[in-house]
Amino acid sequence: MLYTGHTDNVFALSWSPDGLRIASGGRDKTVHIWDPETGTASLVYSAHSNYILSVAWSPDGRYIASGDTDGNVHVWDAAIGKTVYVYTRHARFVRSIAWSPDSHILASGGEYGDSTVQVWHAFTGAHLYTHTPQYRIFAVSWAPHGSAIVSGSFDGMVQVWDAMSGAVSQTYRGHNGPVYAVQWSPNGQYIASAGQDGTIHICDAVTGALCHIYREHQQAVKTLTWAPDSTHIASGSDDTTVQVWQALTGKQVHTYTKSHAWIRAIAWSPPNEYIAATSGKTVEILHVRA
Repeated sequence: MLYTGHTDNVFALSWSPDGLRIASGGRDKTVHIWDPETGTASLVYSAHSNYILSVAWSPDGRYIASGDTDGNVHVWDAAIGKTVYVYTRHARFVRSIAWSPDSHILASGGEYGDSTVQVWHAFTGAHLYTHTPQYRIFAVSWAPHGSAIVSGSFDGMVQVWDAMSGAVSQTYRGHNGPVYAVQWSPNGQYIASAGQDGTIHICDAVTGALCHIYREHQQAVKTLTWAPDSTHIASGSDDTTVQVWQALTGKQVHTYTKSHAWIRAIAWSPPNEYIAATSGKTVEILHVRA
């Protein structure tokens, strides 16, 4: 299935927790909510005034947070599109957003001209903490349980830290160049990070020990997603491929090469059966071959 509702490049994707809808946003300044089986859009959110770089569905399925190049984060009702709050404390480019497990708090990462991760209450904007040790934040991910956050940045650093206190528990510097994507595994045991060096590193979330390095991409890896059962990873690269592989062994399951441009965003469906991927104006639904 190919979704063709956007009029310009798509930069961000997020599945609803029940797997029945996808939210996609990009250069056309809109977020579309649509059915992955039929490609029918049920809602178009158009309150942003600039490009949308990040989209995240709340764990309870009720809200969506979307960040743009102006540095604003909109929190809005996923059912009716009503804006709940607009957070404006970032200077520029909100590249990544992560919800707390209880769907009450957001962590938003600023890139160009900002270089902060800001933690705040999703419905009031009350500021809780600002993380500043890293340079140009490309990615943030919240642990499935608790208050730990992992962030990846332009300086090649991956840090795990507490959302409320800012206490850093781990710092990983294994990448050679910027880190563009980080994601906690759904079972909370591992952290995956990917970057300009074309590799994906899997580390133990508790000890920080390196478990595996995946090296099959030929160019920078800009996006990754865990399978819901935490056994596999799908990674999207500037080499125009989406590769699906076993997380702890690196064994390839399948490589999708339909794209003719670099992969901007991918997301695995909660039912474990499909991957959404985009490399341009459209979003393609790929059936996972196990």
